[in-house]
Amino acid sequence: MSPSRPVIAIAGLGIESSTFSPARTEAPAFHPRRGQDVLTRYPFLAPGQPLREAADWRGALVGKALPGGTVTAAAYAELTGELLTRLAEMGPVDGLWYDIHGATTVEGLDDAEAELLYRIREITGPDAIISTSMDLHGNVSRDLVHRTDLITCYRMAPHEDEMETKERAARNLVDHLTSGAPRPLKAWIPVPVLLAGEQTSTRIEPAKSVYAAVAEVEAADGVTDAAIWVGYAWADEPRNRAAVVVTGSSADAVTSGAERLARAFWKARHDFEFVAPTGTLEECLDAALASERRPYFISDTGDNPTAGGAGDVTWGLQQVLARPEFEDPTGPTVIYASLPGPAAVDTAVAAGVGATVTVTAGAEVDDRHAGPLTLTGVVQAIRQGDQHAVTEVVLRVGSVYVVLTRLRKPYHHEHDFTDLELEPRKADVVLVKIGYLEPELFAMAADWKMALTPGGVDQDLPRLGHHRIRRPMFPFDRDMPDPDLVARVIPPSDRELTGPDE
Repeated sequence: MSPSRPVIAIAGLGIESSTFSPARTEAPAFHPRRGQDVLTRYPFLAPGQPLREAADWRGALVGKALPGGTVTAAAYAELTGELLTRLAEMGPVDGLWYDIHGATTVEGLDDAEAELLYRIREITGPDAIISTSMDLHGNVSRDLVHRTDLITCYRMAPHEDEMETKERAARNLVDHLTSGAPRPLKAWIPVPVLLAGEQTSTRIEPAKSVYAAVAEVEAADGVTDAAIWVGYAWADEPRNRAAVVVTGSSADAVTSGAERLARAFWKARHDFEFVAPTGTLEECLDAALASERRPYFISDTGDNPTAGGAGDVTWGLQQVLARPEFEDPTGPTVIYASLPGPAAVDTAVAAGVGATVTVTAGAEVDDRHAGPLTLTGVVQAIRQGDQHAVTEVVLRVGSVYVVLTRLRKPYHHEHDFTDLELEPRKADVVLVKIGYLEPELFAMAADWKMALTPGGVDQDLPRLGHHRIRRPMFPFDRDMPDPDLVARVIPPSDRELTGPDE
């Protein structure tokens, strides 16, 4: 193996797993790529790109699933078994890029990413340098930070810098391997704060300023990378909380940088607010109908499939269809996206566009808040072959255009609607199962509110009933004393961490 062109493996599994959702995630949901097909996930590793040419990249297995419920033990065993087998067959490597999310929950495991990294280390050996890239809504446990050498996460929420972050993780690894530098130092600080992503968006203060400081810390001499993790609020494990890690060559620089970021995050804890005005769904609908701004977006937050919701909670749609304003086809135009219902989709497809059908959908997975919903309407559109939904149907019920899907799907882009012959820009109200609006929807919305609705990713965290997270924890313990935010420095020669994981 030549240090001028190191051999680097790529491996990882990623999902946000809500332990408050009854859904379970199986292996096919990860859509794993194998071998050299792994490289096609990353534009910066396309043939001819400088980073591609800087190393001998070898894909093992990388799988990413739409956020959902806990991963079954069988699915985890199947995927990790294949990943580890492929890695072992690869032979010796200089480094490994570990591309994960950080909020994967597996039946019977509390820290799936750290456990997998331990097994990876058994194959690569202790001398391989590992660089980990994560979502800022992931969790950084004591074991995870110990078992990696370089680690970073997104700096924007919504995650407009997702690919930039992955490229940074890969480049940091190549730079380290080709420089001949000693193994990096790491300063890790767990911060006892656990907030929803919608309360910590970098679009607004204080997260905007807190995250702006990350680049300033990274720019210091002796620092390779700096990162702040918000943590994942909708799982109940001891590792779920915010964290800071700074890596580099200077103990003083990584320590001072980590403590600066951790203290800033803690100091701002009372200032974090939802990224949009909030209210009950009824209040949000009242505001939308009273407003002259169009289109008016409402986030149905409690069942957001991109945060881990089952996607088939019917409660929100039931409230919409019960409104008298929407009973007549000439009423305000409303788009609701979406509700899974395989049997309902089959009935609509068989009947065809223009037919009037009566179907029942939803609550096949999460029926805790409302049961299956029966609705009668006119089939407006049918679309086959979607990556997530497989088949989509638009059913007009009164003035409400309900998107029904075979499998759950997030609606983040304008084409998600226009592909179904819907015109969201001309609608009066657009309700989407989402938290903060993704960039295209945010740009489209003339106004916007977040409805605090029930579901597996309920924004009312105390209402969910966490009982395994480490306490005290803000905001569950609002009057807790200031925590110890002294950095735990992990020397490169250490094989055992010192100090408690607190």
